[in-house]
Amino acid sequence: MGVPDKVTAMASLEPKKPLQKWEHTPQPLGPQDIDIHVTHNGLCHTDLHMVDNDWGVAKFPFVPGHEVVGTVAAKGSQVTEFEVGERVGYAWINGSCGACGHCIGGDENICLKGWTGTIVGGNHGGFQTYMRQPAKFAYKIPEGLDSVAAAPLLCAGITVYSPLRRLVTHPGTKVTVVGIGGLGHLAIQFAAKMGAEVTALSTSANKEAEAKGFGAKNFVVSSDPNQMKAMAGTQEVIINTVSSANDYAAQMALLRPNGSLCIVGAPVTDVKVGVSDLVFAQKKLMGSLVGGRRDMNEMLEFAAQAGVAPKCETMPLSKVNEAFEKVKNNQARYRIVLLTDV
Repeated sequence: MGVPDKVTAMASLEPKKPLQKWEHTPQPLGPQDIDIHVTHNGLCHTDLHMVDNDWGVAKFPFVPGHEVVGTVAAKGSQVTEFEVGERVGYAWINGSCGACGHCIGGDENICLKGWTGTIVGGNHGGFQTYMRQPAKFAYKIPEGLDSVAAAPLLCAGITVYSPLRRLVTHPGTKVTVVGIGGLGHLAIQFAAKMGAEVTALSTSANKEAEAKGFGAKNFVVSSDPNQMKAMAGTQEVIINTVSSANDYAAQMALLRPNGSLCIVGAPVTDVKVGVSDLVFAQKKLMGSLVGGRRDMNEMLEFAAQAGVAPKCETMPLSKVNEAFEKVKNNQARYRIVLLTDV
């Protein structure tokens, strides 16, 4: 199969500019690299942040895409774990030191020397016809997952699965999911399939039926003080998936002693909670960043076997700027998957 000399991508040529067709010549295929013929890309809000260079780590021309599914088109001379034609996916991380205790344990997302990113530092992501990346961070897609469902699981799915696998410790664990969006609707499904009793906490009362359809037993509107008061001190785990500032202190009040509030939505604001919750009630405030290879492989198999799948709409990659606008305007329900057509 192989890769053509010129690869077509949808790229932003400078910060904050719409994506346009752009051709580039890939670097030589390394002995530990693979090329994939890209078929599907999940669209993540992080791609928007990177196009706007909000974190100062994007290099231009910039090709987004870190929820990538395709088939192996070529492999380096030292690659033995994949075969040409096999379906694989790529996520946020494409490298780590491989030698620290965290990497050896499969937790490359907390590599002591720092991981490298699929779309960071000049690396080209999945919004292109072919993508070249290290084989070590490719993931086999189980037969039980179609490619549309698999793509968002590679970022949104692992982001919520990784903390839940540690925090759901027994059947009936009381788990609250804050925010019923791209991350939240998957967190509800994973927690419910793990045997937790799930409560969905949202500002939108009209999401109740859908949240319960995803597996939530209870639904609470966060702006209703009576509902919040009735729930106080009852929860063991709270997974906060909201990327904007929200009331963390009010959520801490929902926890039992020894309960955990885990933030995965990466807000761009400081998180403030009362010290009495942390000290006297021994509650924990924590965060979690995607997941390492161990959790990713486990998550994909779990999703395939348990029937966890994102609710997606598909759009052609050529209309990625329209898709970006839908995400910016909170119109995606709940993830957009781009089909390669350029």
